[in-house]
Amino acid sequence: MNQRIRRRVLTAAVVFTAAAAMPFQPAFAQAAKKPKVALVMKSLANEFFLTMETGAKDYQKHNANQFDLITNGIKDETDTANQIRIVEQMIVSKVDAIVLAPADSKALVPVVKKAVDAGIIVVNIDNRLDPDVLKSKDLNVPFVGPDNAKGAEKVGDYLAKKLKSGDEVGIIEGVSTTTNAQQRTAGFKTAMQKVGAKVDSVQSGEWEIDKGNAIASSMLNAYPNIKALLCGNDNMAIGAVSAVRAAGKQGKVYVVGYDNINAIKPMLKDGRVLATADQYAAKQAVFGIDVALKALSEHKKQSDLSGVVETPVDLVTK
Repeated sequence: MNQRIRRRVLTAAVVFTAAAAMPFQPAFAQAAKKPKVALVMKSLANEFFLTMETGAKDYQKHNANQFDLITNGIKDETDTANQIRIVEQMIVSKVDAIVLAPADSKALVPVVKKAVDAGIIVVNIDNRLDPDVLKSKDLNVPFVGPDNAKGAEKVGDYLAKKLKSGDEVGIIEGVSTTTNAQQRTAGFKTAMQKVGAKVDSVQSGEWEIDKGNAIASSMLNAYPNIKALLCGNDNMAIGAVSAVRAAGKQGKVYVVGYDNINAIKPMLKDGRVLATADQYAAKQAVFGIDVALKALSEHKKQSDLSGVVETPVDLVTK
């Protein structure tokens, strides 16, 4: 009799333990209100952010009982005012969390504070919000994203194998007020310093193809001995490739990028682009959403969420 009772107790314990290990029970999922997460990105004209959006939507589709997702993006990379308006709309809509890839590292901080003050969890992805400005607002916002300087240095180191001391290069930077643009430029410079290459010019192509093309053309004219153009993203690299061709310097000027978007892959294959970096757009969105959902499920406050979740970045070549 005692053995039978003991078996029942043990069986009940096993069932309880198994139930406790399951994060969401069906009954709970039906009874509880699903959190609403807003993914606010930069320009959806940039293939990188379209990939990010697709990854986030696929993740939500496979976890439809866990959360609802709203995705938004701006028209172009410098449309900071519109991105601020989108965040304000999400505040009015009373979303539970905002996962933000800010168009500007400083200008978005005030509206982030407004969201946090409204009780919304905010997670920063892709381009890091300025730590000093966050501190001045007494904000802790977790950053989920790659080490951009490290990624750019990997690309620069690969290019350096084709260069020698004294060779001239130009850097086409993203939006200069963004942390990721600054970090990528720093990573490129570090790699060029190691080989002894001379950086003739650093100018902003604002992450866009046409502006990247214009800056590349200007650099090739101003510095006829340039051996390489280091571009802060693949859009600008595509523009640089066109500028190199127009200048009649194909095979004489190397071009490198950053992002590994689909449009760059044929150019890697045929040598028009020497290398790029894959920073896994979809993973960044998914990791950011996970950080937000974990905070919501554990009823954490924004002030408990400081820290960095570093996502991978890998060199991609032919």
